[in-house]
Amino acid sequence: MISDYKDVYICKNVSIGKNSDIGPFVILGKAPLNKKDGELRLTIGNNAIIRSFTTIYAGSNIGDNFSTGQNVSIRESNIIGNNVSIGSSSTIEFENEIGDGSRIHSGCFLEMVKIGKNVFIGPNVVFTDDPHPMKCPHYKECMGGAVVEDLARIGANCTILPGVRIGRNSLIGAGSVVIKDVPEDSVFAGNPARFIKKISELKCEKGYFKKPYLWEPYLS
Repeated sequence: MISDYKDVYICKNVSIGKNSDIGPFVILGKAPLNKKDGELRLTIGNNAIIRSFTTIYAGSNIGDNFSTGQNVSIRESNIIGNNVSIGSSSTIEFENEIGDGSRIHSGCFLEMVKIGKNVFIGPNVVFTDDPHPMKCPHYKECMGGAVVEDLARIGANCTILPGVRIGRNSLIGAGSVVIKDVPEDSVFAGNPARFIKKISELKCEKGYFKKPYLWEPYLS
């Protein structure tokens, strides 16, 4: 099966599911720093679409129906669920958890972030995980990355500070800087992001629906 992929470098101890489409100049199973080739396992589920110039390091577990844009970097120790897409030129650093059905757009940066199910993250969103860079020996134990609960939506060009929790079914307006926890079912926006209204108060400006999000996966 590995021989069917042209211009692709697949390292040792890599498992790729059935019906996967691997673009040219992709590297799968690259050993992290201080690890040997094949020491850690990379598992990718069925029906993956991995586009050109993507590098996925060893030591991660990725579910079915996974897709990337071009030039994506995915480091070690990531757990990625089913039906997840990651846009072009995004960087997924180590120790992230990304739930089923979540979409991460192009140009995003994540490290030590926990993403729930059916989360939408717009282009160029940056998640920070270190409150006082650089080289603090206890930064992992201090605050770590953010937690984004199920069905949350984060607009383009947002910055999410370390350790914050973005609640279920919340909405973060484009360009916001989130410095504190966001309650569920809330709209926050601004720099720093502040409460605007409840999700239930939103209106469909074009009048197609009585209110926004009357479609899957937001219907309950």
